[in-house]
Amino acid sequence: MKLLPYFLTLATIVMVGTSHVTLAETLEVEYKRFYSHTKKLNNEDTQDLQFAFGFINVRKPGVLCTVHSAEVVTQKVTLPLNVSPEYRFTVPTEKALKLAEAKIRIDLAENANQCDMSVQLETTKALLKTTYNTSELNNIYQQYSAFFNAMGSFMSFMMPSVEGINFQFSDPNLDIVINNDLRIEQGMLRIKKPQLAQLKQLNLPVKPLRITALTAK
Repeated sequence: MKLLPYFLTLATIVMVGTSHVTLAETLEVEYKRFYSHTKKLNNEDTQDLQFAFGFINVRKPGVLCTVHSAEVVTQKVTLPLNVSPEYRFTVPTEKALKLAEAKIRIDLAENANQCDMSVQLETTKALLKTTYNTSELNNIYQQYSAFFNAMGSFMSFMMPSVEGINFQFSDPNLDIVINNDLRIEQGMLRIKKPQLAQLKQLNLPVKPLRITALTAK
């Protein structure tokens, strides 16, 4: 089994300023590059999914570069974006911003050449809680299936199949038995499709950090 955080690289990241004191850099990325991803979720079948953007530190695999702030910038307005404690952010899906040739301005702590853009597919925050019933778990699974099926319609040779869902917790050392079949190990709870069908309710010790798709080729 493989977890697919849906990492993608965004090209043409343009440096617009450099601080020689902190070695930080401010980047501007065309909004349309973000919109090309977010518009894929703009339908009822995937309404509870979102793309979370961030920068992977190329010198520290698995570690995100520090994002001090992020904002949408047009000729008329500047809109701040919420940056999570782990330095990821989401962007609105607005065709008007694309037509206005908006930019996403990101203030990084590291040099830009140390950070590669990544895009992660996950559920929205509204679905992060401690108790789930069968219907809620099935809804999450079906939304991931709908997304990957849609993407596979024109690139099936690349897309994996959804085999279940994965709950990731903020504590990477979390290790707790949920029931005879399920256990949180190293901060991860992986639930395969047959297990989802048998669950009437899922009770978690703490809210998950995110919920992603459990996939396999």
